[in-house]
Amino acid sequence: MIEIKNINKTFGDLQVLKNISLTIEDGEAYGLVGPSGVGKSTLLNCLAGLDSYESGSIIVDGVPLESLGEKQARLFRKNMGIIFQNFSLVSRKNVYQNIALPMECWKVPRSQIKKRVYELAEMVGLKEKLMARPAELSGGQKQRVAIARALTMNPKYILSDESTSSLDPSITVSILNLLDKIRKEMGITIILVTHEMPVVQQFCRQMTIMDAGTATVSGDVRELFFQKPPALQKLLGINEGETIPKSGVNVTFGLAFDTLLWELGKLMEKPYKIINSDFFEFQNQKHGNVTININAEDLPVCENYLQSRGIVYRTERRAL
Repeated sequence: MIEIKNINKTFGDLQVLKNISLTIEDGEAYGLVGPSGVGKSTLLNCLAGLDSYESGSIIVDGVPLESLGEKQARLFRKNMGIIFQNFSLVSRKNVYQNIALPMECWKVPRSQIKKRVYELAEMVGLKEKLMARPAELSGGQKQRVAIARALTMNPKYILSDESTSSLDPSITVSILNLLDKIRKEMGITIILVTHEMPVVQQFCRQMTIMDAGTATVSGDVRELFFQKPPALQKLLGINEGETIPKSGVNVTFGLAFDTLLWELGKLMEKPYKIINSDFFEFQNQKHGNVTININAEDLPVCENYLQSRGIVYRTERRAL
């Protein structure tokens, strides 16, 4: 179990973490959620032992991190697997060598390294790519290499920092399914930093929403999406007093599959507002309709996408 108690962290005159407290149970799929620049990655780095903090305490399995000496801290980090957004693979090394790298640093015998690399490559679906270099791999394959590498030392915790934000929606779904399989089969706690709501809804069971260095709300993902507290409304683009825009086009449709809203936003390459929803979505289950407001010039892209998916919709043009 991880207990984070009243953590404060500054960079120069800027306080990036302000009295953060939360608890993460063993085996959990936990999300640290919020827009860029609110302190999510900094908190993750403190948890991984990569960053220090001025006050407060992080207690992992009963041990306060701030009490560890240099040697103890190094041993602690052995129990933390980290997955980064940009994969962080060594370009001159092949897949086998990238997966093996942590074990080589810990001077694991070569015979054990070979066995472990092949086990993990098969687990993540890259057994046929072991001799390939990162430049020859797709984004999803690179992230699978990073996942395998993070698992080499049999960690109890996996820390994932925006590890899906550079991937296509369909690839993201497959990566999240892989992480969930690993979590369930290996009993690993996975803490996922993300700003993407579809990722939270598909993968996370508990979450903390962060804003300006503070933990604004924490709790069960299903309950939070049902209750929609102000912090979540802000992330979803639902602003008090602006639920019915006076311009643009309102498009109402039923949700047909997990990544619909996300894919639609990426196709239009600009943000839209969710102005009304009478559905609840969690762990790939959803019901009801949603209404979004888009610019009029984006309507053809939106309509073509919905029609290609066979989704029934209606539009309402708004005028100033």
